Amino acid sequence: MTEPLLEVKNLKTYFHSSAGQVRAVDGSSFYIHEGETLGLVGESGCGKSVSALSVMRLIPNPPGRIEDGEVIFEGRDLLQLTEAEMREVRGSKIGMIFQEPMTSLNPVLTIGRQLTETLELHLKMTKQIANRRAAELLDMVGIADPEQRLKDHPHQLSGGQRQRVMIAIAMSCNPKLLIADEATTALDVTIQAQILELMMQLTNELGTGLLIITHNLGVVARYADRVNVMYAGKIRETGPAIDLYRNPKHPYTVGLLNSVPRLDSRSGSRLIPIEGEIPDPANLPTGCAFRPRCQWAVDKCASEDPPLVEAAEGQMTACWEHENVTRTPTGALA
Repeated sequence: MTEPLLEVKNLKTYFHSSAGQVRAVDGSSFYIHEGETLGLVGESGCGKSVSALSVMRLIPNPPGRIEDGEVIFEGRDLLQLTEAEMREVRGSKIGMIFQEPMTSLNPVLTIGRQLTETLELHLKMTKQIANRRAAELLDMVGIADPEQRLKDHPHQLSGGQRQRVMIAIAMSCNPKLLIADEATTALDVTIQAQILELMMQLTNELGTGLLIITHNLGVVARYADRVNVMYAGKIRETGPAIDLYRNPKHPYTVGLLNSVPRLDSRSGSRLIPIEGEIPDPANLPTGCAFRPRCQWAVDKCASEDPPLVEAAEGQMTACWEHENVTRTPTGALA
């Protein structure tokens, strides 16, 4: 087995506020190989985006701080690099499509300048060549009349168009790792499919690693090779996508899959929601954080947080009762 393109080890990112310490990411470990697509799923507030921002070293300090861990990319620990060295990595080697295009683009610079700046800095293109490449990128992500759009400012574009500009910027330098944080949320389903296919083409042709962060389990089922399920700052289950969907071993994964509508479900059948609410990250319950919402919880779950253990070949889960956890007939995607 070759060395991973990216390997995150025991990552801990905490936020310090008047309400107390929030362990947004609390000992998360995962890896991505060249040409592999990893899906990271979970409810809002579970730590998905903070994990991605930690890899890019974009956590605002204060109030956030990376307390511990390693982020090994191409043999180097990104957490040990200087800020100047990290700027050389961002954009050229690791591209990120941010979740909120409304605030991720500079409002005083034209779309063209925000695209060409990256090309000129990292690929050393001349202004003329960079402008031509910028127009090609906008056309690639489905923006009509790209030459005119290069002259526009962000406020002149719709939310969906701004999202496509963010995708074009992230993919402009053909990075070795692409992080897509809810990259297609603001797009209609047709363009969404086109963008996802474009990102998959990048991974297949250039060996780019792809981290897809999303709430859309259908996207993960179609495009991801492996899936990490995150809850309350920790990865609770991980494994090959096809195995995890067919035979989930963590109650939270079962709950997520139960809440997905299915085309082959019986007429009038109801979705099965996850009971309860997401816990307060500043005041997590003792033991397993999912215990208050879990139908399989036992006494041990209240006192000890289960570690990730192998539940099946290539599939790991953090649950004391994983041998008894089963999906319902309507609970998983085919």
